[in-house]
Amino acid sequence: MNRFDFSPYRRSTVGFDRLFDLLENQVRQNSGDNYPPFNIERSGDDAYRITLAVAGFKPEDLDLTAQQNLLVVKGQKQDDANKGDFLHIGIANRGFERRFELADFVRVESADLADGLLVIDLVREVPEAMKPKKVLVGGQKALEVVRNGDQADAA
Repeated sequence: MNRFDFSPYRRSTVGFDRLFDLLENQVRQNSGDNYPPFNIERSGDDAYRITLAVAGFKPEDLDLTAQQNLLVVKGQKQDDANKGDFLHIGIANRGFERRFELADFVRVESADLADGLLVIDLVREVPEAMKPKKVLVGGQKALEVVRNGDQADAA
């Protein structure tokens, strides 16, 4: 198991504790089960897509829960009576739970199941109040000279 030491970064940064905790937790979680396989792709500047291979699962077998900064995907097969005698079972139908940590202001836009792939579209929507704004140095507008109650040239 690889172990990364983030203490030099923790000493020189402020407010990134959650990020380092997420990285350390992810290393611990990834050492276990890798089922079902998935892809994460960026489909635009503020759009992302998670694709999970969930062959054999129906929409009613899947449960998606979006919380603040967390997306949980669970799959649990219904107990169907097996039809016929299987000589070999190679398609995994076991239950699973996948957790995806989401950045601030990322929300689930849609989810669709087709051809054995669960596609989850995510979008980042930063509120207007949180977007960067230009700040003037000095914060004052130019002073204007007033003579005898009339405005004259700017100083």
